[in-house]
Amino acid sequence: MNEVVIVEAIRTPVGKRNGALSEVRPDVLFADLLQELVKRASLEPSEVEDVIAGCVSQIGEQAGDIARIAALTAGFPIEVPGVTLDRQCGSSQQAIHFASQAIACGDMDVVIAGGVESMSRVPMFSNMKGTTFNDRLTSRFEMINQGQSAERIAEKWGLSRYDLDSYAAESHERALKATEEGRFEREMMPVTVGGDGGVLYQDEGPRPGTTVDTLGALKTVFQENGKITAGNASQISDGAAAVLLMSRKKAEALGLKPRFRVLSRAVVGSDPTLMLTGPVPATYQALQKAGLSMGDIDLFEVNEAFAPVPLFWMKETGVTHEKLNVNGGAIALGHPLGATGAKLMTSLVHELERSGGRYGLLAICEGHGMANGTVIERLEG
Repeated sequence: MNEVVIVEAIRTPVGKRNGALSEVRPDVLFADLLQELVKRASLEPSEVEDVIAGCVSQIGEQAGDIARIAALTAGFPIEVPGVTLDRQCGSSQQAIHFASQAIACGDMDVVIAGGVESMSRVPMFSNMKGTTFNDRLTSRFEMINQGQSAERIAEKWGLSRYDLDSYAAESHERALKATEEGRFEREMMPVTVGGDGGVLYQDEGPRPGTTVDTLGALKTVFQENGKITAGNASQISDGAAAVLLMSRKKAEALGLKPRFRVLSRAVVGSDPTLMLTGPVPATYQALQKAGLSMGDIDLFEVNEAFAPVPLFWMKETGVTHEKLNVNGGAIALGHPLGATGAKLMTSLVHELERSGGRYGLLAICEGHGMANGTVIERLEG
């Protein structure tokens, strides 16, 4: 089996709904990111053997295999193919897995894995209009929305509204601090927006002045007298991210520095009603495959789809908040669905390098009860 390494990882700033990135087509946004990725890596695009991209709402400007369209738009040779996939919120994490598997087995040596989502231009669920779940499915499972699932998780794990709002306020505080300290600068590609030459340099989501009190004033969304609000849930966002993966042998032959090794990949199915509980078994499976324990991991990224997810995950795993989502998460920074997996991987790579950590683990809950888990190792020298 070939050793799979990460050579480069970048992302756009994440734009808030109807914010600066709403002026940019998603296929163009991802194309610009592909250009920047190979430029930073000093790689000829002709070396790329596939572009694998996550995108959830594949309709309108995101239809027709956006990975291939973006590669062509980026000026990659016509011989470079592209494929787009949907594993819900973990789509671009799954893209990283598929790319790693192709490299590990020897089918390919150089693959770009990433994702893109413009939730402003292509609204969530727009690809589901006019459809319902079939009777055979609903006779077996209670199919509810993710917000209702989050309410049930909060109830099952004894999480109060104050717990959720406290976690959300901390997410904003961490994201604002990371932004002020320039922690995201190396991983970010500034994006030109509008016709006046304006440039978006930073994530638009983090809100100064977010406190438990301000969050506590918000109304619940999914359940009367419930706990989930717009303030303790992930933000609707726009953005893109991409990771350049290679076999170690190929990277060294090209004179490129392997920065991380992909140690393990896991994907699980979980209760489709509770839906958001998959990150726990995905975490344990990824650790087992890597031959590591929870204590070996320096940094964890668990997507903040809703505040109950990282909170119950910490209760189940025993991991402290000091190691989890250290620069904030989707509650503050946003959740551009198909891009989130690659975005979080990009942030994990750069933060491990900044902090000197060795091992990182990424886990993301996904619609209909699934989750991916990935373990990476920083390489010395």
